[in-house]
Amino acid sequence: MAVLENIVGFINGILWDYVLIIGLVGMGIYVSFRLGFPQITRFRKGARKVFGGVFKKEQSKEGSMSSFQALATSIAAQIGTGNVAGVATAITLGGPGAVFWMWISAFFGMSTIFVEATLAQKYREVDSDGQLVGGPAYYIRNGLKSKGLASFFAVAIIIALGFIGNMVQSNSIADAVSRAFNLPQIIIGIIIAIIAGLIFIGGMKRIASFAEMVVPIMAALYILGAIIVLVLFNGMIIPTLKNIVVGALNPGAVLGGAAGVGIQQAIRFGVARGLFSNEAGMGSTPNSHAVADVQHPAEQGLSAMIAVFIDTILVCTATALVILSTGAEKLGLQGAGVTQEAFRIAFGPIGQKFLAVCLTFFAFTTVIGWYYFGENNVRFLFKGRNAIKIYQVLVLVFIVLGSYQKVDFVWSLADMFNGIMVIPNLIALFFLLKESKSILNDYDKQVASGKLLHYEYAFEKKVKVK
Repeated sequence: MAVLENIVGFINGILWDYVLIIGLVGMGIYVSFRLGFPQITRFRKGARKVFGGVFKKEQSKEGSMSSFQALATSIAAQIGTGNVAGVATAITLGGPGAVFWMWISAFFGMSTIFVEATLAQKYREVDSDGQLVGGPAYYIRNGLKSKGLASFFAVAIIIALGFIGNMVQSNSIADAVSRAFNLPQIIIGIIIAIIAGLIFIGGMKRIASFAEMVVPIMAALYILGAIIVLVLFNGMIIPTLKNIVVGALNPGAVLGGAAGVGIQQAIRFGVARGLFSNEAGMGSTPNSHAVADVQHPAEQGLSAMIAVFIDTILVCTATALVILSTGAEKLGLQGAGVTQEAFRIAFGPIGQKFLAVCLTFFAFTTVIGWYYFGENNVRFLFKGRNAIKIYQVLVLVFIVLGSYQKVDFVWSLADMFNGIMVIPNLIALFFLLKESKSILNDYDKQVASGKLLHYEYAFEKKVKVK
């Protein structure tokens, strides 16, 4: 095991200290300039569409999701352990400054995810079951004309999210619930697997309905809890924000030289956990944005940007401020235990239980979202429903296995496989950016004309439905 841990650590060092930090942030900066910083200029329009969808029941065509259902499925996957355990890990390993780099990665990631969502919409298809499918595997194959790279991505995302990623989610749920309610972690893992399996077998519609119902409530409840903590510790808000900014540029001024945290570590863990949380550029959420029933691909791109804002700027920041204002990061704990201790400091024993419940919902919805992303790529690689059934069983096995594994190693595995799947997606985004820009220009022209016409999807009409 020690040898395997060393190998994984070496690969992560290459990926996350150099390749992906440069690739992801660099792509976000490049895309932002090419598209005219849509995360600023088009934020208001995207926010209106997203928050309007919370209160309006949208209808969708058979075999697709409504725009809000696709967004909710995306956010279900994004808001997970990365927002609780991931933020805590970033702070304990990278110092308060890691939070600042989370914000930076999210800001530029908003433009990156716009490109992902619009390309996923353009290159989506209808499979033999009459169901819309799409995502990076499809825009790599149909846009880049590279079936080999598309297949590599599909295999990577199935392993990264469906298997290893869901081990992380299960691990964090089991750890938090075990701490709060004194239950064996393996039993918790089995319960998670049973409930998840009942949702999996319901297909796209059940997954979409679950996400649409649960996501707005869980996010609002958690943010409300964090606001109450900040009211109780209001004297620490300004010093905490100052430590975040100073720690990003000069960690030693906040932590002291003995802490051994440098700027590179603050950036490395901030960007890594930021990606794990909001998934911008990773190639995961386009799998749900592809199947949204919208008039124009750019509409879903605008919604996708707001999902990153909600995930990182709102939920991750709430977690960070709770941890830093209560001082929980200084107690030698790790992962979700840090955030759980922060809520215990604020609310007493009830705080531990509150966090355990929130984390359970966060991680469980991520399990559902990541399962769906993986299934989408199983459909890309294999024809027929037998492959889906095998995939479902394997995901449930990994959920149970993950519930009692060593947390540090599970996170390291997740980082490695997430990093591997990012590379083919970034290649596609770079070479297909001009197509996303063309989609945005087309959208602007239609809006200016006063009439938004339905976009012509080239590929979904070429696939015959049995």
